Amino acid sequence: MPGGRLTQQERQQIALGVADGLAYAEIARRLDRPTSTITREVMRNGGPTAYRADLAHRATERRAHRRRQAALRGPQAPEQAYGRDAEAVREYEEVFTTLLIGQGLPKMMARVLTCLLTADAGSLTASELVQRLQVSPASVSKAIAFLESQGLVGRERDERRRERYRVDDDVWYQSMLAAARANAQLAQTARQGVSILGPESPAAARLENIARFLDFVGESIARAAEQAREILHTQPETTSDGTVKPSSDRG
Repeated sequence: MPGGRLTQQERQQIALGVADGLAYAEIARRLDRPTSTITREVMRNGGPTAYRADLAHRATERRAHRRRQAALRGPQAPEQAYGRDAEAVREYEEVFTTLLIGQGLPKMMARVLTCLLTADAGSLTASELVQRLQVSPASVSKAIAFLESQGLVGRERDERRRERYRVDDDVWYQSMLAAARANAQLAQTARQGVSILGPESPAAARLENIARFLDFVGESIARAAEQAREILHTQPETTSDGTVKPSSDRG
């Protein structure tokens, strides 16, 4: 049934669909499941390049067992703010973390960044991160140092003089500019090969085309980031009941 847990047979169909390069929406349609269910299932179990039905099924059984054991031990987890479903939040954080890992961020750094991004305050202390992630203070310290070196997090002091780590609203803007700079550097290096390999050679022509492509993409990224920067500092529109209005519904 669409609302029930995925079966092992469904996971096998998901694995076949992913291997065939089908979109998550198409796999979901064939299984009569929400697209979000398929996306979450794949991303929390290795991503599209490493998803395996048998491993995913066993991992799900282990998670269910741990939840049952935790329920037996009690007490219940503290109530989530804004009426959130604690399990849905945890699964979403897994999906987001897996996506960051797939884009090249080391696992612990991805977990810390996700934790900060999903915190309402946008900032947490080292002890709060340790408690949320159930890892050592040294792991948190190492992750923060890396993220700070990449310009993804900053530091501040709260009213109790505790050091807090925060994600700035401009993180994604700075990330886009970094991507544009990286493209510009690649384009420059590609052009260096043109004269070395001989301007009339096929290899040189290939490198020149790559450089032109990267120039265009990099300039487009930088221009779009500048034009859209204010979005990062704009309060989203809400409906009459206070929930955020999807961007597709905004005028």
